[in-house]
Order: sequence, then structure tokens, then C-alpha cells
Amino acid sequence: MNDIPNLKDFDQRLRDEANEEPNLEVPQGEPTSKTQIIAIYGKGGIGKSFTLANLSHMMAEQGKRVLLIGCDPKSDTTSLLFGGKACPTIIETSSKKKLAGEEVKIGDVCFKRGGVFAMELGGPEVGRGCGGRGIIHGFELLEKLGFHDWDFDYVLLDFLGDVVCGGFGLPIARDMAQKVILVASNDLQSLYVANNVCSAVEYFRKLGGNVGVAGLVINKDDGSGEAQAFAKVVGIPVLASIPQNDDLRKKSANYQIVGTAESEWGSMFAALGDAVGIAPPARPKALNQDELLELFDGSETGAGYTLVPATDTDMRGKNAVVKESLEVVYDNV
Repeated sequence: MNDIPNLKDFDQRLRDEANEEPNLEVPQGEPTSKTQIIAIYGKGGIGKSFTLANLSHMMAEQGKRVLLIGCDPKSDTTSLLFGGKACPTIIETSSKKKLAGEEVKIGDVCFKRGGVFAMELGGPEVGRGCGGRGIIHGFELLEKLGFHDWDFDYVLLDFLGDVVCGGFGLPIARDMAQKVILVASNDLQSLYVANNVCSAVEYFRKLGGNVGVAGLVINKDDGSGEAQAFAKVVGIPVLASIPQNDDLRKKSANYQIVGTAESEWGSMFAALGDAVGIAPPARPKALNQDELLELFDGSETGAGYTLVPATDTDMRGKNAVVKESLEVVYDNV
């Protein structure tokens, strides 16, 4: 019985957190003029963390100062960069330090490999808070650590594209990034997510925002062409096509870096690094649901289906009762 009040208090804290307006002012400070802050969005599992880990490593080899920030609660971006090693996240480190009465230092949360500096924001445990609000809290801490005074050529942000609300939409909603890069494949679900991000960009452009979409990276490209067609219709360039390849799949699964001059895939990531740097932020034309479906063969998507309305009798099933009609029927005269 003693635990019940605590559970009620915890439930109320979650409700209060959901209703609280987030403080989005912190990330708006101006970066140094040479710094490009780029937000990368993609459907969960589409390979954006694989793309980013290798892209950041190659950009560092090219002589760029790169900061990679994982903003996906799965925290797999840095795991790929660090050979499977999970680094402490900003959120969990902040909690532990706060309980100990200590301040978070940069060496507690930022680590490096191959010239890339990297950190993970992390997120709350399942059912224990809002992931988007965790992102906001993470950037508040980065501000305290001196984020806007850091000297980098590129800051790459890995965001879960399935969710573009709250903290996950922060770079778009608050002009935190100069541009967005999408990662998708030739499948409806990943392009649906990419299209949603385009919609979010357009929405905030109408409100006076400046963030644009610099282009699309096609991952696991099987050559079927749907992602290419999507990019053409919404008006953004394809920055790279990473093939569907068993060697790449195995290396990714084994946390091997292929974004290096020593790899056979190095030139591909080098070209992507060059394209990312010069691609301007464009204003995409998001598609509606029917337009998105038209990119695919109807036999694959179920296109052409006509909606059939349900009736009250359908819903009641065996409980349906035939009611006498109140309609007045006149005999023919």
C-alpha cells in the first residue's frame, strides 16, 4: 500500500511533463560563421546511423573538424563509430552527476575516434518520460558546456525521422540547423517518413523559418528507382546511392568503419562528404498520400482501393436490431 502514493505521484509527473511547454530558446544562439549544422533524418532502421558514422569518419579524414551528435534514443550512432562500444549518454551522465552533486564535464560525454568528436544525447527509459523532451534537455546541457563557442566545420545531428514533434523537430522548428539531409530507401515506409520531414520543413518555412532540405541519401539501393523518383518530384538532389550489398551489411553488423580511404567504399563516402558540404538547402514540395503511392507499382501498395463506408448494423454485429422505419410511404394514386 505504501507504494501506491508514489505511483500516483510518478503518473502525475509524467502528465505534468507532457503538458509543459518546452523551453526552445537555448539552441538558438548563433554558431561560428564557418560551422555548418546539419540535421540528418530517416526512418528508424533505414541506416542513417551507419551512413553518419562513416560519413563523419571520412569527413575527418578529409581534414574537416567534425562533431557527431546522436539524437536518437537508440544511441546507435556512436556505437557504430566506436566499434560497438556504447558511450555514456548526456542524459544518463547528467542524472548521475546531479545526484552526486557534481557538474558534467566535456570529457564525461564527448569521445573521439579518427578525428571525429562524438556524443550521444540519449533518452529516458521506456515509460519514464518523453524522448523529445530528453533531446531538449540534452541541448540545454550542451549550451552550458559551451556549444556555440566550439570550433567545428560541421556538426552532424542524427535524428529519428519517424517523430518530428517536440525535441525531435527542434532543428527544423527553431532554425537550429542550416539544412536537413534525408536518408531513405526504395520502400514506401522510409519515403513516407522522408516526405513527412519535407512537410515539416515547408510548414516552418511558411512561418518564417530558413531550414531547407539539401538532399537525399539512398541507402540499400536495389536499383528499383522509387527513391530517385521521390527526390525528383519533391525537388531535391540525390547526394549518394549506397548499394544494397552483402559486404556492407556484414561490415555494418560488425561495427566496421568503411568511410575511410583504406576501404573500397571510401571514394563513395568521400564524394558524399563533398556533396554534403556544398549542397544548398532547398524548399521541397511535399507529396500527399496519393502522390506518394503513385511512385510505386499499385500491385505492391494496394493502390486503387476504394473506401467502403461501414454501417451502424456492421458495427453492432449480432447485437444489431432492425428498427421499424418512420418513413411515410404513400400508395400510388
